Amino acid sequence: MPTYAYACKDCSHAFEIVQSFTDSSLTSCPECEGTLRKKFNSVGVVFKGSGFYRTDSRDTKGSSVSSAPAAAPAPAAAAAAS
Repeated sequence: MPTYAYACKDCSHAFEIVQSFTDSSLTSCPECEGTLRKKFNSVGVVFKGSGFYRTDSRDTKGSSVSSAPAAAPAPAAAAAAS
C-alpha cells in the first residue's frame, strides 16, 4: 500500500500515512482539525536511456520477429583447414 504525505494549511503540521488506493483522501488535520492538502513527491522510479519503449512488452499479431537464438558462425580456423 502506498504512503501519502499531507500538510495542514492552518497549522503547517506535516505527516505521512499509509492508505489503500481505494481510500478517500484525508480532509481534516489530526492536530487542529484544519484543512489538509496532499503533498506530491517526485516519482520513485525513472527509466532513462534509449532502450525503453512502449511497445517492448507487447506481443503483436503477425510479428516476424523470432524468439529463437541466432546460430553461431563457423570458426574461421575450421573453415580454412578444409
